[in-house]
Amino acid sequence: MDQEIGGASGGQRVNPRAQYRQLLLLAYQSFGVVYGDLSTSPLYVYKSVFSGRLRDFQDEDTIYGVLSLIFWTFTLIPLVKYVLIVLSADDNGEGGTFALYSLLCRHAKFSLLPNQQAADEELSTYYGNGPTTRNLPPSPLRRFLEKHKRLRTVLLLVVLFGACMVIGDGVLTPAISVLSSISGLQVRAKKLHDGAVVVISCIVLVGLFALQHWGTQKVAFLFAPIVILWLLSIGAIGLYNIIHWNPGVYRALNPYYIFKFFRKTGVAGWISLGGVLLSITGTEAMFADLGHFTSMSIRLAFVGVIYPCLVLQYMGQAAYLSKNFADVPTVFYESIPKAVFWPVFLVATLAAIVASQAVISATFSIVKQCHSLGCFPRVKVVHTSRWIYGQIYIPEINWILMVLCLAVTVGFRDTTIIGHAYGIACIFVMFVTTWLMALVILFVWQKSAWFSLSFLVFFGAIEGLYLSSSIMKFPQGGWVPVALSFIFMFVMYVWHYGTRRKYLFDLQNKVSMKWILNLGPSLGIVRVPGIGLIYTELVTGVPAIFSHFVTNLPAFHQVLVFVCVKSVPVPHVPPEERYLIGRIGPRAYRMYRCIVRYGYKDVPKDEENFENHLILSIAEFIQMEADSSPSGSVDSSLDGRMAVIRTSDGIGSRLILRNDADVAAPGNIVRSSKSETLQNLQMLYEQESPSLKTRRRVRFEIPEAPYQDPLVKEELAALVEAKHAGVAYVMGHSYIKARKNSSFLKKFAIDVAYSFLRKNCRGPAVALNIPHISLIEVGMIYYV
Repeated sequence: MDQEIGGASGGQRVNPRAQYRQLLLLAYQSFGVVYGDLSTSPLYVYKSVFSGRLRDFQDEDTIYGVLSLIFWTFTLIPLVKYVLIVLSADDNGEGGTFALYSLLCRHAKFSLLPNQQAADEELSTYYGNGPTTRNLPPSPLRRFLEKHKRLRTVLLLVVLFGACMVIGDGVLTPAISVLSSISGLQVRAKKLHDGAVVVISCIVLVGLFALQHWGTQKVAFLFAPIVILWLLSIGAIGLYNIIHWNPGVYRALNPYYIFKFFRKTGVAGWISLGGVLLSITGTEAMFADLGHFTSMSIRLAFVGVIYPCLVLQYMGQAAYLSKNFADVPTVFYESIPKAVFWPVFLVATLAAIVASQAVISATFSIVKQCHSLGCFPRVKVVHTSRWIYGQIYIPEINWILMVLCLAVTVGFRDTTIIGHAYGIACIFVMFVTTWLMALVILFVWQKSAWFSLSFLVFFGAIEGLYLSSSIMKFPQGGWVPVALSFIFMFVMYVWHYGTRRKYLFDLQNKVSMKWILNLGPSLGIVRVPGIGLIYTELVTGVPAIFSHFVTNLPAFHQVLVFVCVKSVPVPHVPPEERYLIGRIGPRAYRMYRCIVRYGYKDVPKDEENFENHLILSIAEFIQMEADSSPSGSVDSSLDGRMAVIRTSDGIGSRLILRNDADVAAPGNIVRSSKSETLQNLQMLYEQESPSLKTRRRVRFEIPEAPYQDPLVKEELAALVEAKHAGVAYVMGHSYIKARKNSSFLKKFAIDVAYSFLRKNCRGPAVALNIPHISLIEVGMIYYV
């Protein structure tokens, strides 16, 4: 079946000026979404560093050592690791831990998704990633990982743990950012009680989460000016403090001061690294939010504005502390000149709100990726932008984050304790990214093992040092992100395990083709007019739900289409690559298979024309099959080849789609086979359901064309007749139970945890946008 991708936009030239304008616009928007968290770190870094035994060291060398640690950490991790290296590992413009996992699964057999096909691998070539390396001679390490399923399971668990830590960031970032900014009131209003600060912070947090339904793009335009004003303000204040208090503070940029710092402070200096770590919190958002922007726009914003302004601010605070060490607890606000205190406080509060936005957006992206790859219960995903992929809003996650964030704020009331938890969450995510990135360098980029190992050792050693320091704060609040992560990871793994077991049950109990062939073209039942869309997770074979249905109700539609909606390990599937069409059984059986593919960042929309696209795709497949096979030979196909039907090319040449109002005289219109009584009932039904009436305002015609094969015309006529008779959606309503001889853990996971999640998440019909008015559900019990 020869197919071509036509009408490519490759011949169109893009205006360079328009490109630069778009780049600057995205860079501008990135300030409001990506960099809010990173830019507000100066509010609490020095307070956290000197919160422990390090406060006993009040000399200039100690302050210079802390500044040197902050500068080199800020340079090596955000600038070198993320901006220069990690952002280059995007998965067709998408970032985050799941993007790295997707790259690995596409270039090696690491995926645990059960229903993958060889045709899915062709999508990576379409994306310009080049051919995958699966067909290349595997390295010993890759062969070892592919051979052992437990190691692939461990890899998935590591990815899930990193994703859960990002969700933990979504809880802790708003709490520490808003609480730190509001606490600045106590610098000027000494009598303000801590409880009042907490109440004000909670009001601000509720307002922040209420804004999320506006969408990333509107929030970005609203917040970007605030962050830019904030960065310019703290950069100018930092420069002022350097000149006014200690112009020689630049000497601290010499890494020799780090050596002196550890030699003098010892264990106290090592424990204080948890505070230094807070200077790079929010760095992971640059990669996780990559799908909202471009790598070049994020790099431009970081190098041009973020890096110089924050370095000046940290140097300015160090210069102030070298002369006023007693002001450590409120060093940021104390270092602000009195003449501009209140304007800066207002901007700081607004910037703290923006800081939370970066991680909340990243959390939505991570949850969507987990959901698409079968690792998270079905939730409502709202696509907030018609033009930009990846800009989404998830109501359930938004309100869960808000409740947890308020609980942390009210429960701890202290930014130092929240900082302990925050540091652990951030460093775990960075550590997971480092390990996955090392595998990407080796298996995807095809670099030498020494280069991959060097990356892992260098950045892994730095992050391992910070991780070891942060773990020491585990009893003092550090347990919070770990507990949250294990809860979310338990939910993710149970959902993935239950979904996989259900698929394996379907695979093992599918109906044999021999049984179907023995039934004959009528399938041993009454074939009624219309099209039956039977939803299944199988990509081959006939699911058990079909035999279960015909056993209990021996009648089915004259055309049957087994529809499988699946996710593939690429970020986006273009519409012209979305449909795979094939045939089940001989031509006379009128049974087809349609596989609808979505990427892990795609948001399926409520498309009313899905049925029309499906009919046109099947019609195209019928003609393609006849053109590529000798006459009559197609009838010997049992579960035939699948063909990618490119809906942008050639569709409409086999059938003509017209509005009911445009339909004229008879011609080649195929009329409905319904009786007059049924047609009258349908008209009454449509009058009561306006949405259904809108869906039926189109009709198909078979164009006037000299068909060489009369069988093709006959099959197209049967397809059109069935479409005009109506479409019904058939879906299994499954009850999943563990077998009686299963272990206690399996029974708990399936009968308790997975069953609870299935009952309390969105139903599959709602998630797939299936019209409730046309839905038929078939109850089945799965013993897994």
